[in-house]
Amino acid sequence: MSFLTYFINGLSLGSIYAIIALGYTMVYGIAKMLNFAHGDFIMVGCYIIFTVCSTMGGNTFVGILTAVILCTCLGVLTERVAYRPLRGAASPLAVLITAIGVSYFLENLALLIFGADIKSFTSVVTWQGLSFADGELKIQGVTIVTILVSLIILAVLQAFVHGTREGQAMLAVSEDRNAAILMGINVNKTIALTFAIGSALAAVAGALLCSAYPSLSPYTGAMPGIKAFVAAVLGGIGSIPGALIGGMVLGIIEILSKTYISSQLSDAIVFGILVIVLLVRPTGILGKKVQVKV
Repeated sequence: MSFLTYFINGLSLGSIYAIIALGYTMVYGIAKMLNFAHGDFIMVGCYIIFTVCSTMGGNTFVGILTAVILCTCLGVLTERVAYRPLRGAASPLAVLITAIGVSYFLENLALLIFGADIKSFTSVVTWQGLSFADGELKIQGVTIVTILVSLIILAVLQAFVHGTREGQAMLAVSEDRNAAILMGINVNKTIALTFAIGSALAAVAGALLCSAYPSLSPYTGAMPGIKAFVAAVLGGIGSIPGALIGGMVLGIIEILSKTYISSQLSDAIVFGILVIVLLVRPTGILGKKVQVKV
């Protein structure tokens, strides 16, 4: 029963990584850039929920809704101010360095506003969960909710991308940006929408992350954001189902390695997997090879 408990906890952690990885994979798949500030959007969302809940009598729904709205606005603003002017830059390193700068800016802004003290985060999930086998197997409510939310988000995103006009525009921009412009697609609007969706998902992931691990600091989203990037690469960056698979696999490996190998070596194992994937299958589990014309 203990192994099954650890496995389910791994699925829960992997679901959080998957939700974060969806933001990475959508932005990369459509805008062809890596938003390394994405992990800090998680932290921003958590602080918004923390602030709203502590000042409005613990109204969790209002806190989550406010976080989603403000993180969405933050994502759109960041794309417009920091990334869009560099879209035609000769070197892709310009965007990458800017993303790192945005990340440090958000972290230090949180330090100035909230301080470096670790805050105690109240879980947004009050359900206690389920118990099986006379109490030998207990599944916490936040674990079940996290897994279900990740699956629902995957289904909704798949339906949105393949079943709506905006989603088809995203696919067109991802395939060939210049051709999309000739077909009358507003590329700036499409990329801004992608950032909006990714940032909203970061707020949701933040609420679930801090509910499972109830501590909040300006660096809360840094390591989960990096691990989610590993999950996106593992699943095949640019693939929505790949982000879910990569996140689940990574979460299970991390929890099992902490339990049966060493909690101190678990991060090394996670990043070692990234190296192995890049050596053996650079495109990831569901990634596709792209032919580049020269």
